[in-house]
Amino acid sequence: MPRERDGLPVMQRVESSSIRAVGYDDEHARLVIDFAGGGRYVYYGVPASAYRELLAAESIGRHVNTVIKPRYPAESLDS
Repeated sequence: MPRERDGLPVMQRVESSSIRAVGYDDEHARLVIDFAGGGRYVYYGVPASAYRELLAAESIGRHVNTVIKPRYPAESLDS
């Protein structure tokens, strides 16, 4: 998977009022989310199937809140 200079996955814009962009690192099972209100977070241990489900979700923001956040540990990437 292509990487940005900081070693994180390349981000892709999504249709969501709360999520600006997402990226997935399949080598390390990391999901990176840029929130529309500000903030970039990395979620660890996210399987590729969960990333595909996120992209296919009717509401990406709701999916993040109900599936991703409760299941996977996260860390803010903002300094």
